Amino acid sequence: VFLSESGGGLVQAGGSLRISCGTSGGAFAWYDMGWFRQAPGKEREFVAGITTSGTGTWYADTVKGRFTISRDNDKKMVTLQMNNLKSEDTAVYYCNAVSGWGVTSPSLTWWGQGTQVTVSE
Repeated sequence: VFLSESGGGLVQAGGSLRISCGTSGGAFAWYDMGWFRQAPGKEREFVAGITTSGTGTWYADTVKGRFTISRDNDKKMVTLQMNNLKSEDTAVYYCNAVSGWGVTSPSLTWWGQGTQVTVSE
C-alpha cells in the first residue's frame, strides 16, 4: 500500500483544516486506518482511527471533539477534519493502517511523506 498525505498548511489558532491521505497498490477497503502526527522533538503519536466500514472511529483524548476522521473506500482516501486547532496540534501528520478497532499503533512499517500542519497563535 502506497500512502500519500496532502492538505496541510498554516492556520491560526481556532481555525480549521482538512487533510487527506490517498492510497494505492493495495486493498484499501480491507484496512482499518489511522492518522498519526509527529511534532518537533517528540515521538510520533496516534491521533485518530477508523474501521474498514467507516462506522467505527476512535480518537486520542487530546483531539476528541475537535477532529473527525472519515474515509471513502471508492476513492481509497481517508481524511481528517481538524477544527478549533491549537498550537500544540502543530506537527507533521501521517496516515497508516491499524490492525483493529481501538488500536493506536501503526501496522505498516513504512510511511508516506506526511503533511505539515502549523498552527500559529
